Amino acid sequence: MRLLVSVADPSEARAALEGGADVIDAKQPRRGALGPVRPDVLAAIRQVVGAARPVSAALGDARDEAAIERAAGVAAGLGVAFVKVGFAGVVTEQRARRLATVARRGAGDSGLVLVGYADWRRADSLAPERLVAVAATAAGAGVLLDTAFKDAPLFALEPPERVGAWVAAAHAAGLFAGVAGSLWGSDFATARALGADLLGVRGAACVGGRTGPVSAARVAALRALAHAARRSLPAFV
Repeated sequence: MRLLVSVADPSEARAALEGGADVIDAKQPRRGALGPVRPDVLAAIRQVVGAARPVSAALGDARDEAAIERAAGVAAGLGVAFVKVGFAGVVTEQRARRLATVARRGAGDSGLVLVGYADWRRADSLAPERLVAVAATAAGAGVLLDTAFKDAPLFALEPPERVGAWVAAAHAAGLFAGVAGSLWGSDFATARALGADLLGVRGAACVGGRTGPVSAARVAALRALAHAARRSLPAFV
């Protein structure tokens, strides 16, 4: 299982690299669960990381087709490995599929990762299992199960057996499956046991909570937990 660390700026990207993160994820936590960074910040993060690690970019929750296609195109043009798109406020598969399709078109050679929320009712979004079907039909590379609101961890919102079934469904659809959402400690072993390919963190890698700075030492400790067992991921990851 590989470790994704979300960073808000180039200095945090350096810390994540020093700590050994497998994937550097550009995200502005002050703008929500999938808050995008500005294009100039994303470019600076890409410059810091170079070819050392794949970079992903959070694009926020898709609402407008032209806007999400444009955002995916900008990120792809900066050379990210994949883009992450959420669907808070989208309640039908038809609408989600249309938004995912245009995001996939904008992403070009970058992979598309659709993000479902364990607290999907509160986020007024699709149930995570329904999003797996959307990702498969939209030629997505993978799916991520996260939390839209950061006041409860993933496994408090969804029992492990349900998360495991979701991971299995993603694999059956040819997608890689990641998990995130205030995960720490024994959650890593649980995620590994459920077959997750990727585990994403922000707050656990920071000093002072998810809006504090990323710590290389914390990333190194989290990487050790994640690498206790690993699964293969697509080449771009």
